[in-house]
Amino acid sequence: MGISVRLPRHIGRSRAVRATATVLLLTGALAPVGAGTASAHGFGPHSSRIKDSNWGGYVAQGSFSRITGSWVEPHATCNTSNDLFAPWVGLDGYGSQTVEQTGVQTDCSSGSPVLSAWYEMYPAAPVYWNDPVSEGDHFTASVISQGNGVYTLTLTDDTKGWTESTQQSLDGQNASAEAVIESPTQSYPSFDRLDFSGVTVDGRPLDAAAPQSLTSGGYSPGVLQSGSFAMTPGGGQLHLPHNARPPKIRY
Repeated sequence: MGISVRLPRHIGRSRAVRATATVLLLTGALAPVGAGTASAHGFGPHSSRIKDSNWGGYVAQGSFSRITGSWVEPHATCNTSNDLFAPWVGLDGYGSQTVEQTGVQTDCSSGSPVLSAWYEMYPAAPVYWNDPVSEGDHFTASVISQGNGVYTLTLTDDTKGWTESTQQSLDGQNASAEAVIESPTQSYPSFDRLDFSGVTVDGRPLDAAAPQSLTSGGYSPGVLQSGSFAMTPGGGQLHLPHNARPPKIRY
C-alpha cells in the first residue's frame, strides 16, 4: 500500500536540505511532528522578497518579553492546493533566527480550507492542538518570555471557550515582537479582511513600540491604532514604519 507524505515546508531552506529530509523520512529516521492531525508546515523567521515579505502586519524591534493580541479568523477561499497561511503573534524572528509563536493555520492541501491551532518554537517544527477551530472564531494569543530561555505560549478560542498553554525552552533573543499573517508556501488563499485587536507589547499598545508595517502576498496592514489594525487585499508595497509619511509623488 502506498503512503503519501507531506513534508514541512520551511521558508529559506535549500533544496538540498529538503531532499535530505525526504530521505530521512522515507527511511524512518525523521519522526512525525505535531500533537494534532494537521500537516506540519513550518512557519519561521522574516525574509524579504522584492516588493514583498513573507510576513504581513506589524513588527517592532527592541528588547521585549511579552506580546498579546487577538484576531477574528476570516472566511478563506482556496485558489490552489498550495495555499496556506496563518495569523499569529510571537517574539523574535525579525533579525534573529528563532521564533516563538502561536496562531491558527488554514491549509488548502486537501482542496478545501482546513483550520488548525498550533504553536512553534522555530527552528523546531510546529506542534498542532486537536481543539475545534472555525471561521469567524475570535482568538486571543500570547507569548511570554519567563527568562532563562523559558517561554509560555497560550492560545484561546474565545468563541468556543477552549484554551491551550505550553511552556517551552529555546535560546531566543527577544529581539522583536510581531502580530502578522504568514504563508510558508508563499501562496495565500483569498479572504476579504482579517482584524487584529488589542495587540500589546510589554503591557503597552503595539503602537508605542514604533513598529514597521509589512505587506505579504498582496495583503496590506491598515492604520495601527491602539493595538488594532486590519489586513486587507491590495494596498502599497512600501515597508515603512506605521507612523511614517509616504514619499511625495511629483507629476
